[in-house]
Amino acid sequence: MGARSEPYRPEAPIVPELSAGVVIIRGRVGPVFLLHEIAEDRWSLPKGHVDPGESLASAGLREVREETGFGRVTLDGEICEVSYRFFHPKRATNVHKTVVYFLGRTEETEAHLEPIFDRGEWVPLEEAERRVRFGSDRTVLEAARARLASDAAKAPKKKK
Repeated sequence: MGARSEPYRPEAPIVPELSAGVVIIRGRVGPVFLLHEIAEDRWSLPKGHVDPGESLASAGLREVREETGFGRVTLDGEICEVSYRFFHPKRATNVHKTVVYFLGRTEETEAHLEPIFDRGEWVPLEEAERRVRFGSDRTVLEAARARLASDAAKAPKKKK
C-alpha cells in the first residue's frame, strides 16, 4: 500500500483543510493513547476533518469514536493548534492542514479500531513523544504535558 502523503511540492496547487484531534489521557495524568496507521507505518493521535457546520469539539469527539471506538471521552479544553503542508498524490494537490487539538480524558481501556489502524496502545507520554514521526505531533504532546503539569500545580495539596 502506497503512502497517502508526500513532501510538499511548491509547483502543485494547494487546498486548505481543517481537522480536530484529541490527545486521549486515561485518568488524571496518563498514559496517552496512540494509533498505528498501516499505510504510512506511523504512530499518530486521533484526528480528522471537521464536517461543514460541525464544531471543533464535536469533530474531535466524533473522530475519537470512529478511530478508537472510545465513546466515553470528556474534553478538557483546547491545548494546541498546528499547521503543516504535504502533497497528496491521489489528488495531485498540496494540502495546508490546520489541526486543533483538545485534551481528552477517559477511563476506557479497550479500543475498537478503524480498519486503517492495525493497533492502538496506551503508552507513557514520554514514550508517545519518541514514537510519533512528525514534529507537529511532538508539539501537540508537549502541549499536553505542559497542560497536565499546570493542572497538577493548581490541584489542592493533600494535608498530611
